Amino acid sequence: MSLALLIARMVIGFGLAAHGAQKLFGWYGGYGTKATGEFMASLGWSAGVPMAVIAGFGETAGGLLTAFGFLGPLGPAMIIVIMVTAVLTVHLSNGWFVSKNGMEFPATVAAGALVLAYTGPGSLSLDGLLGLSLPWLADRTGLIVSVAAAAGAGAALARRKR
Repeated sequence: MSLALLIARMVIGFGLAAHGAQKLFGWYGGYGTKATGEFMASLGWSAGVPMAVIAGFGETAGGLLTAFGFLGPLGPAMIIVIMVTAVLTVHLSNGWFVSKNGMEFPATVAAGALVLAYTGPGSLSLDGLLGLSLPWLADRTGLIVSVAAAAGAGAALARRKR
């Protein structure tokens, strides 16, 4: 089980961290904060560049925390907030498939992060190595992460002008 969690954490975490680095630094063919900020402004956020930095930081930091299995549910919660916000603001109206800019990618990443929030990082993680014993009470921790992520996405959406 710990090996399976390690693989899932690495694929989801490093994949999303790279996605965030596109927004923050323009790496891997990304647009960087200025162009991403202009896109965020077109979505209704008056502070486009700060929102691009928040989104990029959430993806990068959340992805790295998840990949390394550090600080328990914090990384998955950050991922869920960003991905739910992306689904609701950009992708939902385009249907499911990513080929049409649909919600396939962010919904799948959010679902994977939610699974990791419920299971914990496993013993092959920095938390395991450092002996960080966080309260992995499967249903309760996953529920707390779900509620916190929904509140975070709601707060982000509340700042958006339509």
